[in-house]
Amino acid sequence: MTKKTVGQVTEEEKNEILQLFERRNGLNELAKILTPDNDTLYQKLVKDMGETGIKFQSWWDLMAAKYQWEGSENGHWEINFDTCEINLVTE
Repeated sequence: MTKKTVGQVTEEEKNEILQLFERRNGLNELAKILTPDNDTLYQKLVKDMGETGIKFQSWWDLMAAKYQWEGSENGHWEINFDTCEINLVTE
């Protein structure tokens, strides 16, 4: 696995994806303990996970278009939350 810095985002942009990242992780943890028995809460969780996933992917799509980061078919981007740097990670 190799990592290559391909760009950087602003502090504000980093905070947007950090919020979505933390929300997605929290929802994933909640999904591990919530059962479908509580149908109302379960349906809300599923809906929220879907919406958060779409927002998360949209942020990456928008930033990639804005900054024209180098990409790779067998790779993905990661953000370093400390430095706001975007890394291309390839296997």
